[in-house]
Amino acid sequence: MECQKALFQLDPDVHYLNCAYQAPLLRAAEAACIEALVRARNPFRIEAKDFFEETEIVRALFGRLVNADPPNIALIPSTSYGLASVLNNIAGKSKGKAIILKDEFPSAYFSLERWCKEQENQLLIVGPESNSGRIGKQWNQRILEQIDDRTSVVLLSSAHWMNGLRFDLKAIGQRCREVGAKFLVDGTQSVGVLPIDVQDLHIDALICATYKWLLGPYSIGLACFSDEFEHGIPLEETWMNRTNSLNFSDLANYDPQYKPKAGRYNVGETSHLLLMPILRLALEQIEAWGPGNIQQYCRSLVSPLIGYLEGLGVVFEDPSCFSHHLFSLSLPPQIDRERLRNELIENRIYTSLRGEHLRVSVHAFNDRGDLEKLREVIETLMRGWIQPRTSLPTELFLDGVVVCPGRHKIGIDGQRLLGMFKGPFQLSLAIVDGGKVG
Repeated sequence: MECQKALFQLDPDVHYLNCAYQAPLLRAAEAACIEALVRARNPFRIEAKDFFEETEIVRALFGRLVNADPPNIALIPSTSYGLASVLNNIAGKSKGKAIILKDEFPSAYFSLERWCKEQENQLLIVGPESNSGRIGKQWNQRILEQIDDRTSVVLLSSAHWMNGLRFDLKAIGQRCREVGAKFLVDGTQSVGVLPIDVQDLHIDALICATYKWLLGPYSIGLACFSDEFEHGIPLEETWMNRTNSLNFSDLANYDPQYKPKAGRYNVGETSHLLLMPILRLALEQIEAWGPGNIQQYCRSLVSPLIGYLEGLGVVFEDPSCFSHHLFSLSLPPQIDRERLRNELIENRIYTSLRGEHLRVSVHAFNDRGDLEKLREVIETLMRGWIQPRTSLPTELFLDGVVVCPGRHKIGIDGQRLLGMFKGPFQLSLAIVDGGKVG
């Protein structure tokens, strides 16, 4: 797969490494939306079938993406709407518990917190043993250890929104099935760029916002509900979810029957006549590329940057837990975040600061130049990342490797070193072969 920047309209001098925040629109999707907007000038051109045809195409496209039948797909306005829809149809176990990740996205946390209060279940937040180093495998293990016969619900993201850490959905889904717990997954930060199979992973409900990795519009989401929920109660009673909704002249003959399976969970005004064309074009393009191919392309993009940073001592997640489309760099406490933000913006680099992390996210519209520019800025900023403590004789010439306690190992020549350290700083030096410093 090659760079697909030509299919987007990003400013050519911008290095947009922030798809986890919001994706840019495809040119074709933008054109389709404009066409729909122009059509709305004359509503008589909008026929009854136009309210349903495009939504059915979208449901089929998303179904193929996650290995589900179209009737199991619902159109929703947000992840919180999808989570509320499914949680409203889950009964908690007596003296049960629900499990969620530490630092999970607020919509998921608040949704499950309310459900626990209503169902008188314990809310258990599971985090890693430590917040540094490689935490993925032991975090996954801690989740598995907490899933037992008391567990009613497990709700987690397929990739953590702060750092892209991937969770072992297959092992977790299998464990949930063994104990009779419902497995709910927020796929917002991976579906579209990582393959996912709801059948193989035993996912009961997969909820996704579409404006990130699915390249869709804000305010439309997609949900996949297993057959466990085909007789559930939806959040609203929209006419569009009834089996006679295609016949506008017959709507007053109030049909008690919902559309099959997840059709009952579609949000009202499902058609989104202006936005649905964006989502359809985006899903068609993702299907043509293939999520696996996109992930492989992202890997080829970020590998040089990862290698450079590993050479400085930066520790990245174990490959089984690492997302090449979304990862983060832990920021030392000495970092001036405002300076970092300004430096990035000045270089037209757009990323996200999430907690103590600089979050980097790439897609098919990025090229190697985007990542090389980020590397250059990181290299420049490192010169001010050492905490001052003592003086360095300005006449001393250094040519070797400096080890800064609590910081990364940096290989640099003497002139660059003197440029990095202005004023006092804390440094332990040892004279080794040839007068070099180690």
